[in-house]
Amino acid sequence: MKMKLLLLAVTFLGLTLQAQKVGMSPEYIKSITPDWTGERLADGRPKVSDALLERLKDLSVEEAWGYLRNKGYRNQFENDWVIIDPSKAMTGRVLTAQYMPSRPDIEKYIKEEGKKEGRGQKGGTNSWPIDILQSGDVYVADSYGKVVDGTLIGDNLGNSIYAKSQRGVVFYGGVRDHEGLEEIEGFNGWIKGADPSYIMDMMLTSINAPIRIGRATVLPGDVVLAKKYGVVFIPSHLVADLVINGEVTALRDEFGHQRLKEKKYLAGQIDSQWTDEIKKDFMDWLKNYPGKLPMTQKELDDYFKERNW
Repeated sequence: MKMKLLLLAVTFLGLTLQAQKVGMSPEYIKSITPDWTGERLADGRPKVSDALLERLKDLSVEEAWGYLRNKGYRNQFENDWVIIDPSKAMTGRVLTAQYMPSRPDIEKYIKEEGKKEGRGQKGGTNSWPIDILQSGDVYVADSYGKVVDGTLIGDNLGNSIYAKSQRGVVFYGGVRDHEGLEEIEGFNGWIKGADPSYIMDMMLTSINAPIRIGRATVLPGDVVLAKKYGVVFIPSHLVADLVINGEVTALRDEFGHQRLKEKKYLAGQIDSQWTDEIKKDFMDWLKNYPGKLPMTQKELDDYFKERNW
């Protein structure tokens, strides 16, 4: 028992010391995302596949929100955004950054620690998260809602972000050069506002640590679903199941709408627990689906094996 307590104390001390660094280690990131069992990026973040990220775009915010609430994740959504291009959805793997109001002693420590970690010493620390972005990443930052004198990027850094990630940003704070950011083809952003001012009196405190975005808790390696009506942060280990649940729900809705238009069933029959007859009709309909199903046949078969409708 004493040995177990000692090991727990050593582990806690190690995580505490790690948390004092700017960038979290792969070991730390793995320790806070233990339910992910798939491939990881070199920095330790879960690597949800590009194919799943693409399929996720077709799901609604409500579908993702509802699924997560049913799984006990009730703090994964934030709305009321200013969006660079509201017509386009964005999905990607989260890289987090935390900003706070400046304080000279801790800011000095952060810069010294960043130098030890090999981070760029020219320009501001707000470029450090951008330097390590990878393809498929979304840069997610908590800058405590500061817009005036709190602009994390302008169009120069926006171009760098898109060149590295082919995505964009989710900032609980502001940007500058809004017009210039709109001109970056493919770039998108969910922000709390734009202002001509430069970043002042704020400091980066961590990269790839857990952060808060409004009323959502966000971990490095989470997956973003950002759409016109809000942003959902999905734990990596739930993405695959969430996607196929949403896809099957959409197919059920399509089938139900079609059968109602054909007057084959009454609204109450489609809107309640399906009979065996309707279930068989739906499975036959799937086999003869006129378009391309969003999932593989194996994924579909596995889905129905594990569920009792």
